[in-house]
Parts: sequence; structure tokens; C-alpha cells
Amino acid sequence: MSDDTVVVWDESLLAYDMGDHPLDPVRVELTVALARELGILDRPGVRLVKPEPADDALLTRVHDPAYLAAVRAAPRDPLFAGYGLGTSDNPIFDGMHESSALIVGATVAAAEAVWRGDARRAVNVAGGLHHAMPARASGFCVYNDPAVAIARLLDLGAERIAYVDVDVHHGDGVQQVFWDDPRVLTVSLHETPLALFPGTGFPDETGGPGAQGSAVNMPLPPGVDDTGWQRAFHAIVPSVLRAFRPQVLVSQCGADGHRLDPLADLNLTVDGQRATYLALRALADELCDGRWVATGGGGYALVEVVPRAWSHLLAVATGDPIDPATLTPSAWRELAAARRPGREVPLRMTDDADPSYTPWQPTGEPNAVDRAIAATRKTVFPLLGLDPHDPRD
Repeated sequence: MSDDTVVVWDESLLAYDMGDHPLDPVRVELTVALARELGILDRPGVRLVKPEPADDALLTRVHDPAYLAAVRAAPRDPLFAGYGLGTSDNPIFDGMHESSALIVGATVAAAEAVWRGDARRAVNVAGGLHHAMPARASGFCVYNDPAVAIARLLDLGAERIAYVDVDVHHGDGVQQVFWDDPRVLTVSLHETPLALFPGTGFPDETGGPGAQGSAVNMPLPPGVDDTGWQRAFHAIVPSVLRAFRPQVLVSQCGADGHRLDPLADLNLTVDGQRATYLALRALADELCDGRWVATGGGGYALVEVVPRAWSHLLAVATGDPIDPATLTPSAWRELAAARRPGREVPLRMTDDADPSYTPWQPTGEPNAVDRAIAATRKTVFPLLGLDPHDPRD
């Protein structure tokens, strides 16, 4: 296996543009620009790969043919309705099929590079459209690139794939696609569905018949900060991954859990997000011989948060993490100010936060985070042969 890291990138990925909409492609543009200015993309062993659009044979591994036809037709039909398209969340836009298929192709290219041993890790920061359903657009997502990439890995011979979703929203589309498939473990940490779209992701969602324990959900109360998030992550994710023994780790790394994100209510920092990326890499190294496919996802603080968070992700995936105290390069600050005038452009790669945490223990007076941890462990751990009360599991 090569020790290289593949970064799948081309400016054509910015064509996934819904117009005046929270999912603004400028966040991806500024991420790549920041990573480039920091020298991340020029590191030894980093290979930039230009994506090709996924064809229908690949897309229909997850999506219904009638839905593909609808996505193609919608931009030409001013009266089009249905399939979740044409809503405020999922507006119809020119080139919708082509740009969506390209994002899928990019994540599939990342997955293929890792599985075939061309690279140990691969990243598509434009990907992570985890809400799309087989026959319906949802939550800003037209096609579900992580799900198609996982399906492709299964076709290539993978027998155990772990998908870990750290977006603030539940990874409902990926969970739904693999609900009945015991070869795929879906793990999602997210703000409670009682407070946030899509309204799913409760602990008792554990997989379909014959696949019980293949879905793991860790809903967290609003306001959780780095300390609570890290405590929950480490109380759940390492244990379930070790029990499952995946051959490859696929992760969706949405940055919308940040305290500045306008669409959610968690209180994370880029320092906490960086710590999560380091933990994911360590788990891939421990369990999957380093095989890690990472995507972007949500994140709507377009200048203030997303470029820094995903530049940290790219740094972790390609080698040494970036020192949080690093200054953002002046050329990038000028670009960010020009692309989004009036936004506060961060001067450093840190929020001056300490993401350290106290490991979960099943004793003492539980707070809201510990009650959520206990609920998830009690529900799903026995299905994986784990003791929900033993902190070693």
C-alpha cells in the first residue's frame, strides 16, 4: 500500500451551487485556497486527482432510476414538483445532475484509491452530502456521495466498512441505505433530533432485521461544547469500531457543530474539530491499516469556520497536523475578505480552546451528556457484544 494521500479536487466541484442558499460553494473554494497557502497540498506524498462524474450504473447502486431522470429533467421544467426538489432546502439549479454526479464521482475516486492501495488516505472536501435518499433530495443533498462510495467499496470486495458521521445533523441518508446491511456500520454523533433536522438519529435506531447493531446513534443536547463532545465521541466510537473491526473507515466531517454555525446549536470550536479528526485518523491507523476516506459535509459559517476546520482535516489526512497557533496567510485573508466582504476573517487557525476531556465513567451524578452516552451504550452495546457499563468497552 502506498503511503500517499489523495486529495480529489477540481474547481468544477464548485458548480454544485444552489444560489442564495446556506450551502455556498465559497466555503469549499476558501478551504482549498487556505490549504494551498498553508502548503498542505504541496506536501510530499500528496496527489491531487481530478474527478470524473459518476455514471448512471454507479448512481443507481443507491438511487432509483426514476429519481435520476427527475434530477435531469427538473431544471428544464419550470413547473416541476416532487422528489424533494424545488423546495427552499433543495432548490432546482442548472446543471444539477451533472454537478451532483461529479461530487459522487469525486468521493468514489477517493474510496477506490484507498481500497486499491494507491493511497492510504483520501479526502473530498466537496463531498459529504449525507441526507440524500434513494428517491428524494433532502437537506441540501441531491445525490448521496458517501453512500455511493460505500456501495462501490462493497462491489470491490470490502466486507466490513465503518462510516462515522460527525456532522451536527444525523447522517440519515447513509443509515437508511445500509439499514439492512450488516457489512456497513453507520455511526453518527449529532445534535438531538428533538431540536434539529432531520428528526432522526435516536439511540433505538440500531439497524434492520439481520443487521441489529449496525447503526449507532449518539444524539447530544443543544449547547454541548468540546469537552462534552469529546467525552461522548470517545465513550462510543472507539468501542463500536473495535468490536466491528472495519477494513476501511469512511467519515463525514461536517463543520456545522461549531459555535458560530448559524443553523445549529452546539458549541464546538475548530480546536475540538481538529481533535476529532486526529481521533478518526488514529482509529483508521489502529483498525484499518490507515485506510481512511474523509469527506466534508455541512458547515455554514463560510469564512469564519469551514476553511479552517477542513484545512485542519486536510493537514491531519496528509501528515503532520497544523499547529493551532498558526496564522492564516495574508493572501488567504485578502481573498476571503474579497469573496465575502463584511465577514470576520480569522487571523489564526485556532479558537484558543482546550479540547481535553474527562473520560466517561458509569458512576457519579450524570449530566445531560452522560445520560445521552448511557442511553446509546445501553441500547446498542449489547448488540455488538459489549458491556454498556464497563468503561473499558
